[in-house]
Amino acid sequence: MGILGVGCGGKDKEEENRGFELERSKKEEKVVDTAPKVSVPVDVSNQGVGPFNTVTFPQVIDTEMAKEGEAKYNILCINCHLKDKRMIGPPLKGIYEKRSPAWVMNFIINPDGMLKEDPIAKALLQEYNNAIMPKQALTEEETRAIAEYLRTF
Repeated sequence: MGILGVGCGGKDKEEENRGFELERSKKEEKVVDTAPKVSVPVDVSNQGVGPFNTVTFPQVIDTEMAKEGEAKYNILCINCHLKDKRMIGPPLKGIYEKRSPAWVMNFIINPDGMLKEDPIAKALLQEYNNAIMPKQALTEEETRAIAEYLRTF
């Protein structure tokens, strides 16, 4: 009877791979943002572009009007604007500390005109990655109601 032996050639793995070494190095790519950073000014004297001129709010919030504004806000605005968190658009809490009531209302009712002519609107557009606020086809009364609701933030 014979014994049959099968071998694996006798070379070890290190010897086999010696001539076929591949050196890989990981290259890190750095992305440099060359777009100029725009500073959005705080300006409560700018009235914006649109039908609203100087708007002053009464001291007391009109709760009925604010309820109407809340309903509109929840349908039209909440997908892009939260009360106190940045989303597609800026947070709206404290908006009247940065913008005049007329500016806010003009932006709500006339975003196209504001983005074409108002320097603050243009700066905000750049800060928020060119996300354009769509025109909502609101009446002046509906716009005023949303503005009143924003006072409750």
